[in-house]
Formats: sequence, C-alpha cells, structure tokens
Amino acid sequence: MGISEAADRADSFVAHRFTEQLVDLGEIRMNYVVEGDPSSPALLLVPAQGESWWGYEDAIDLLKSEFQVFAIDLRGQGRSTWTPGRYNLGTWGADVERFIDLVVRRPVIVAGNSSGGLIAAYVAAYAKPGLVRGAVLEDPPLFSSQAAPPYGPGMMQTLGPIFKLWAKWLGPQWSIGDWTGMVKAAPQELPAFLHPGIGFMMGDGDPEAGASATPVQHLKEYDPEWAQAWADDTANAGVDHATMLAQIKTPVLLTHHFHMTDPGTGQLMGAMTDIQAAQARRLMESTGRPVTFTPLDAPHTMHDPMAQQYADVITDWVKTLS
Repeated sequence: MGISEAADRADSFVAHRFTEQLVDLGEIRMNYVVEGDPSSPALLLVPAQGESWWGYEDAIDLLKSEFQVFAIDLRGQGRSTWTPGRYNLGTWGADVERFIDLVVRRPVIVAGNSSGGLIAAYVAAYAKPGLVRGAVLEDPPLFSSQAAPPYGPGMMQTLGPIFKLWAKWLGPQWSIGDWTGMVKAAPQELPAFLHPGIGFMMGDGDPEAGASATPVQHLKEYDPEWAQAWADDTANAGVDHATMLAQIKTPVLLTHHFHMTDPGTGQLMGAMTDIQAAQARRLMESTGRPVTFTPLDAPHTMHDPMAQQYADVITDWVKTLS
C-alpha cells in the first residue's frame, strides 16, 4: 500500500478552532497548528498514541500568552501522512527534528505525552545540537513500552493487550475496521486488569461510560498499525530506552501520573512503575543535565482534562531554565 495522504481520508476529520497547516518534510507531510507571539519562547507539543494535535486545544489557549506554541500530528495520526511499515521512534523522532528545522527554526522546548514523551526524549538525546532547549516528558512509558525492559513490567504487562486488540480488529490503515466486533470482544480478549481502562482507551475518556458504540474521533484519525508496532516492539527498533536516557543533552521535566501495580502479577495500570520512573531519573541525571521530577495526582493525558494545571507546571518549569 502506498503512502496515505489526508485527502484520502477527508471524511475522517472535523473542524477545530485553530487553523491547521501542512509542511512537506520529505517522506511525509506533517499537519500542525501554531499560536502565540513569534517573539515568545517556542514550545512544541507532541501528542500521545491515538491522539491528534487537537487534544491540546485547551492547553494551547492557556499557553499561547507565554509561548509561541506549535502542536503537531505525528505520522500515522491526524492529517499527517500515514506510512505503512514506517512507524518507530527513529522515524517519529526524525520527523520532529525536521519540523523544528523547517518550521520552528529556533531552539524549542519539546513537550510530549505518553509515546510523545518518548519522542521528546529521543530528540533531546539525538537531535543535532542547538535545536532543543529542554524536554517535558508528560507521563511517558519509559521501559514499560519495551518488550523486555531492564526494569519493571514490559509492554504485554501494561497496555500491550489493548494495542493487540486494536491491531486485530481494526487492521493496518483501518483495513478491517470492525469496531463493533472489537467492542464486543474486548472483555473476553483483554486481561481483567485492563477492564477498567476500556472506557478510557476505546471511548471518550470516561472510564465509567465504557466503550463507544461507534469509533471515537481521535481513533478515526489514527492508523492502527501504530498499535501493532508497539505490540510487537518494532516501534522501539534500534532504540534502547536506557541508552537513550543516558544521552539526553537538555534539561528535563519528568512527570509521573496515576499508576497502580497488581501485587500478585506485577501488571501495571499506568505509564510507569515507581521503580521505572526512578531508574529513568537516575539515567538522565547521570548526564549532568538538570532533571526535575514531578509526581502528580492526574490522569495519563493530564493536558486535556487538567489543562490549567498542565500549563502551570510547564510555565513554572520553563522559568527555571537559563
């Protein structure tokens, strides 16, 4: 299958309150928005898996008075190009680096949530010098999104079974698209520890509401091949988390949100265990760069339901940078 452009999926999208733009990065065209004064510090927001830029809409409204805010759709999400067989941290990270070079064109703070936080860590470690001022890692799945991590539970003890479910029932590029079958199968195919998360991962974010009867908007805009890449660990191809963290070259703000580990099985509901967060902090601190660790009583995607707190945490931390 060839590269899929947004025009091929035009009926998948809805209007938003900020103007969307496209930039040609070579292999892909990346969709983005930019708000705020160009003379303000630059801030780049990188969404989580299954989230388009507009998950940050409320946060952008709050941040644009202090920053020039850029928010992107990663390849395989939103209006950016879908690239079958080309979803991994290296390609996502290279896209972000090219975007900074071509669009931001000055040093930027990169703030990513979940897998977006892994991408923020990647560019903080591997981007060419001078592009990244600092990295905000908003509840990233460090180690826990690897198949066999050196610390704590791996992908199949966390959200891996949900990603396998998405890949099985939706298929690459929505080639199967059996949402109804997936919702029906979820209670049987997912381990019991993930049942409370069905409404969050397959609905509109309300765990009490359960799965949506029809595909939710943020997943309509998402290539389910992303899910397969994390389930089979090809998303981490060539990128070891411990090695990456030990090469970060910028100040870092690491936040850690709600998490719960089953004492009998070690299965994790959340992004990281306390041990994984501590080891990530240790490795980043070994570089000599300043690391701020902030535990928060917040959901995984804090920037959406708690936009004001998210904006305050970032703004306060940026004030500590030289």
